[in-house]
Amino acid sequence: MSAGGAVEPGLPAAAAAPSPAPARDPGPGHLFRPISAEDEEQQPTEIESLCMNCYRNGMTRLLLTKIPFFREIIVSSFSCEHCGWNNTEIQSAGRIQDQGVRYTLTVRAQEDMDREVVKTDSATTRIPELDFEIPAFSQKGGLISRAISGLEQDQPTRRANEEAVAERIDEFIAKLKELKQVASPFTLIIDDPSGNSFVENPHAPRKDDALVITHYNRTLQQEEMLGLQAEAPEEKPEEEDIRNEVLQFNTNCPECNAPAQTNMKLVQIPHFKEVIIMATNCENCGHRTNEVKSGGAVEPLGTRITFHITDPSDMTRDLLKSETCSVEIPELEFELGMAVLGGKFTTLEGMLKDIRELVTKNPFTLGDSSSPGQTEKLQEFSQKLDQILEGILKAHFIMDDPAGNSYLQNVYAPEDDPEMKVEHYKRTFDQNEELGLNDMKTEGYETGLPAQR
Repeated sequence: MSAGGAVEPGLPAAAAAPSPAPARDPGPGHLFRPISAEDEEQQPTEIESLCMNCYRNGMTRLLLTKIPFFREIIVSSFSCEHCGWNNTEIQSAGRIQDQGVRYTLTVRAQEDMDREVVKTDSATTRIPELDFEIPAFSQKGGLISRAISGLEQDQPTRRANEEAVAERIDEFIAKLKELKQVASPFTLIIDDPSGNSFVENPHAPRKDDALVITHYNRTLQQEEMLGLQAEAPEEKPEEEDIRNEVLQFNTNCPECNAPAQTNMKLVQIPHFKEVIIMATNCENCGHRTNEVKSGGAVEPLGTRITFHITDPSDMTRDLLKSETCSVEIPELEFELGMAVLGGKFTTLEGMLKDIRELVTKNPFTLGDSSSPGQTEKLQEFSQKLDQILEGILKAHFIMDDPAGNSYLQNVYAPEDDPEMKVEHYKRTFDQNEELGLNDMKTEGYETGLPAQR
């Protein structure tokens, strides 16, 4: 099998021909002509060049020719009369093709070993049966014969220093020699991103059942290897997924001012949005706080959620109350304003208990400063709230959030909840003022600004 400069047997004789006499310059269309023994004008060009083995001058012969059913190539043959070193290479004379090419040849007989093969420097050669690969830009010239000679080159040294390694290489060389004799069928794969490699089809123009040709689009790494891109685009660093991580940062306890740690976690609420939960635990005084922040922006419309509490199981519903949300329970004539209790992610039961603790433990309604009427009202409020928690008293729980960042779980999702009504409304000027949206300009804010010097 011929490859990368070791092509058909007629080429070395042509490359060894004497330098031609000066002749008229042929036209561009006649530079690359098919190889023919009858074409006397097709002669190689001889160039004196340096031998890289003995560093004396040798001779390089260049022949411009054309492979039938393929394209133009340049056959380069170097020989040195001083040290006897020689080398033969083939280079494509055409441009890099628009797509890469992969040749998969099933070798079954000696006739397949006689096929002409052009393997460019950018091509990778593989024989899967031996797990054998010749990487791109690593071997010039023939395929199997050059691989055998390259492995045998340092075997004497290996046998003296590493006998076990040398024995394994001898076994591998024996397998390669068996391939040359086609002792058993094997697969040869030539993968060339430049698209300029070639494996002969002896049945052309008919189909070759033993040869499969695949064209493919090059990757960015292959484009860079061929010099088609100045440099590969910088890979964007992978964004860390913090949804499954609990982040910690140092802070001070709001009660005793001792050093403490705050844990923060990003949580995705189903059928809603992401929220940020922050919890602080002080080991010095035992104080604990938790706070919830919306992970998104202010919604275009406000949200009003009206839920009718009818069953004790309603207490287990998840609830997110943002700092901008107000709470109302009409049956208790109770209303909780914005920012009171802060942001919370809890259950409906937890929210009602926080409301009870907030009202009943108010220092202005306890002790000597409270009036008898206030105490009775607080006791009545607390009793009714307990009845709601136990499911005895039915009530409405209303959450009004102008920012649209509050949420109450719908256990029927994605279907509508018959006991819950969700309304979206346009905010008033006063509500936008409380949210700081009236003075916020998000479009065209650069126009009209004085030029900065």
